[in-house]
Amino acid sequence: MPRTEFTIGGMTCASCAARIERKLNRIDGVEATVNYATEKAQVHFHSGADVSVNDLIAAVEATGYTAQPPTGAAADGDHDGREGDDGLTDLRRRLVLAVVLSVPVIALSMVPALQFPYWQPVSLVLATPVVGYAGAPFHRAAWTNLRHRAATMDTLISLGTSAAYAWSVWSLVTGGHIYLEAAAGVTAFVLAGRYAEARSKRKAGAALRALMELGAKEVTVLRDDGREQTVPAADVRVGDLFLVRPGEKIATDGTVVEGASAVDASMLTGESVPVEVVAGDPVTGATLNAGGRLVVRATRVGADTQLARMAKLVEDAQNGKAAAQRLADRISAVFVPAVLLLSLATLTGWLLATGDAAAAFTAAVAVLIIACPCALGLATPTALMVGTGRGAQLGILIKGPEVLENTRRADTIVLDKTGTVTTGTMALLAVHPADGVDEMETLRLAGALEHASEHPVARAIAAAAMRRTGGLPAVEDFANVPGRGVQGVVDGHAVLAGRESLLADWAIRLPEELVRAASAAEAAGSTAICVAWDGEARAVLEVADSVKDSSADAVARLRALGLRPILLTGDNKAVAETVAAAVGIDAEDVIAEVLPEDKAAVVRRLQSEGRTVAMAGDGVNDAAALATADLGLAMGTGTDAAMEAGDLTLVRGDLRAAADAIRLSRRTLATIKGNLFWAFAYNVAALPLAAAGLLTPMIAGAAMAFSSVFVVANSLRLRGFSPASGARS
Repeated sequence: MPRTEFTIGGMTCASCAARIERKLNRIDGVEATVNYATEKAQVHFHSGADVSVNDLIAAVEATGYTAQPPTGAAADGDHDGREGDDGLTDLRRRLVLAVVLSVPVIALSMVPALQFPYWQPVSLVLATPVVGYAGAPFHRAAWTNLRHRAATMDTLISLGTSAAYAWSVWSLVTGGHIYLEAAAGVTAFVLAGRYAEARSKRKAGAALRALMELGAKEVTVLRDDGREQTVPAADVRVGDLFLVRPGEKIATDGTVVEGASAVDASMLTGESVPVEVVAGDPVTGATLNAGGRLVVRATRVGADTQLARMAKLVEDAQNGKAAAQRLADRISAVFVPAVLLLSLATLTGWLLATGDAAAAFTAAVAVLIIACPCALGLATPTALMVGTGRGAQLGILIKGPEVLENTRRADTIVLDKTGTVTTGTMALLAVHPADGVDEMETLRLAGALEHASEHPVARAIAAAAMRRTGGLPAVEDFANVPGRGVQGVVDGHAVLAGRESLLADWAIRLPEELVRAASAAEAAGSTAICVAWDGEARAVLEVADSVKDSSADAVARLRALGLRPILLTGDNKAVAETVAAAVGIDAEDVIAEVLPEDKAAVVRRLQSEGRTVAMAGDGVNDAAALATADLGLAMGTGTDAAMEAGDLTLVRGDLRAAADAIRLSRRTLATIKGNLFWAFAYNVAALPLAAAGLLTPMIAGAAMAFSSVFVVANSLRLRGFSPASGARS
């Protein structure tokens, strides 16, 4: 379903967002969600919808707000930053004025010893700029809403402060009691709350802005004539060759074509250990070249890079809404009219019961002020913004708010073997030399021969031999025997490496101890490579896809979270059970020899048994299963298809990040529920107190502002989330 996104201007509370959302959803063929905290609207178009972007903008503007489509992720970050600064500056200016002038008004009204002759007209002079200028945003928004026959939180604030001010002016003429301290004090308190909210919202979105600022700003491109040219990173195109010197950031995703170095990817993955790269290896934009000079060919630029896709996933999650927040939005949409009726009823009831106009007016204004449910509008989005932002810092990308509920309900986690529990690349596990054969000599000769081959098993042997011997001799007369192995001459020795059948072709038999070693390796799910030279079998090399060092710890942590781990693989049962035993998964929880297209069917079968299934995988063949699972965890070291299908993307290849992701998601969900409980309980408890005359308008304003600040501050506690896996933020 195609979609577009807008930046919305002029919203001041959750009711504003609800109004815009209702207006957009009345348009045929679209489905819209509007988020007050991020000031964004997401619109999904149904097939055949005859709606243009201009139609959507016109609908928003007809509601009394502004709309403009973002110009890209990076632009969004910059725009939001500037807009946030401008808004904060204006709010701060109004707040300072309101506080400076309100303090003497409140003091004169509440401390009789300070009251001098004509103190009341002086209070009026001081309060007028507070209500008129500092409170102008509330009055302006209320007037706009009135013209569109709507009421929002600003309507309550504007009515309450204006009524207190007007009553006070009238009282100065007639000699009655004035409420200028309420008019000025409430304006100051609400402005303080709005300023605190704006600052907190800006802090909550800081992770996304920091993510977008990770990338390189300039890059040295190599032109066809060999000259170097420095250009903005945004000007790099797919296929361009660019230079990365030691200490520089890699400008965009690409493939190394020249050079070797260590790349520090901690800013994206959380892994503190640099990754060694050579020609042919992929590299990711925004990572740091910590070693030698590299020449890289750009393979992805702009919105296609991993960094941009990470930022987009985070932003999409922050723009979404959980089911509980949708309920809060619906409540706030009808809450304001209900409060206006309650305020009118309070005024009427007090007048009928007591005949005291001043007491009746005080209670009615307090009802208007205390009722503003701004906290409801901030409960979910602020927690989402902080939680997803913190996750992004730790290499955990949460796709949407609905994901959070599934992390709480999940009771089973299916783990793909290759690339998730194991490294996904072959490694030399052991060398089994025959009697009297030197292990290092075996590695030197076999490694030199295999170095000439591109087979994954050959690369594993050659890499291990290079590390352990420090250098490999040249190979002569190299030949590949398809499906059997390789042969050649190394240092004057005729060397064979491959299956036992390859040695048999040369009438070479394995001695008994090597037959046992080969059988044991194959029983454990490894590949046995027989090595011979000069007409004699000399050793068996054991090669396998090795288990990640962190996988056993990850499985233990997933169990501690109440999840039952199941290993799913297309490999044979012996291999699968060996891996399962190494990481602590029971044999009865191993599902082996599954065809790629049948993985989703396995997930559906587990779901039909009443389980809520999480799935962790990294390959194209895992994408369908990830999408089928109640909760899909895509390893970020895997394919694009897997990342798109997952609900949570784990940028690190460390499975322990899955446990961290579930913990963070559950913590974020708990914060959202706590925020909503506080916001609902506050309004339910406070309205009767105000209607009963137990709260003055000024105290009501302070309490209402505190409610919003409390919700945002509670959400900001998520910034202190620490991963158990020790990833660096």
